[in-house]
Amino acid sequence: MKTILVTGGAGFIGSHTCLLLLEKGYKIYVIDSFINSSPKSLERVLNIYNPKKQKPSENLKVLSGDIVDINFLDNAFSEICKVNNNIDGVIHFAGLKSVADSINQPLNYWQVNVSGTINLLKMMDKYFCETLVFSSSATIYDADENKLLSENSKINPINPYGRCKLTIESLLKDIFRTSKKSLKFASLRYFNPIGAHSSGLIGEDPKGKPNNIFPLIINTAIGNQKELNIFGRDWPTNDGTPIRDYIHVMDLAEVHIKVFEYLLKKKSKYLDLNVGTGIGTSVLDLIKTFERVNHVKVPYVFAERRLGDKCYVVADNSFLQSELKIVPKLSIEKMCKDGWRWKKLNPNGY
Repeated sequence: MKTILVTGGAGFIGSHTCLLLLEKGYKIYVIDSFINSSPKSLERVLNIYNPKKQKPSENLKVLSGDIVDINFLDNAFSEICKVNNNIDGVIHFAGLKSVADSINQPLNYWQVNVSGTINLLKMMDKYFCETLVFSSSATIYDADENKLLSENSKINPINPYGRCKLTIESLLKDIFRTSKKSLKFASLRYFNPIGAHSSGLIGEDPKGKPNNIFPLIINTAIGNQKELNIFGRDWPTNDGTPIRDYIHVMDLAEVHIKVFEYLLKKKSKYLDLNVGTGIGTSVLDLIKTFERVNHVKVPYVFAERRLGDKCYVVADNSFLQSELKIVPKLSIEKMCKDGWRWKKLNPNGY
């Protein structure tokens, strides 16, 4: 049985990934500060995995603490290695993730996201853990041209959140190039994860005011806000609204595990990898699809464009498909249905 450490495992993507890891027979240790997440998400993961409590749940252990605290992290690695001899790899989700907050609190973002990752890499080096899957972001791209973004597209993050992600990617490349160890690193550049597990027991539960489009849609549909703001109606698209690449969170969770297993088979490897469907959906199309499949209304109004918004941000995922043989399979309709089920069952989140 492989032992895997998941930082930020109680978050939106982390919790769904932990569920799949359990189902695939991994022993998981989660490190989470619970600043932006709830311990209940992992309780729900166990309920989905083992609803009748007929199987032991010893394969998921939670260590509460912050990766910014290197003493905590050292103790956590030591404890895990004493029990399991080693850690086979790390999936690294932990970090702050609001673009808007990063603009208002840049020092906090550099401290948590970059310094925390440096601490994690130091402990991986100390405890001979050589495999890492890092949660990066498509926010690192320039995206000024209305064409698919490949891994070789122009890089130009315009906010502290994106710059932190790019800095971590650069750090990983530097370590990989100079290390004498057989390192296996992958940076997964997500596009727009939405949806939820089909049970409706786990889903996205943003703390504070949500910034992403999908939580805003479901909050409007359920009546938590009067109407949805669409920023700009004059973009050069068919309906005048921006186009994005939405991927089901369960497909994204699956990608993490397949990439991790791919890396384990390699002697040494570094990957930058776009994770999206390659299908563009406009904001209006997303709203209309959500309304149609869920039989609800989402009132909206148009507002001025926001500074820094892009027209077309869609993945060229050909490398994901050709190199790793991974094809995201869940439709935009499925994303909308599953996300709405989560919200209806959990109107106040966890």
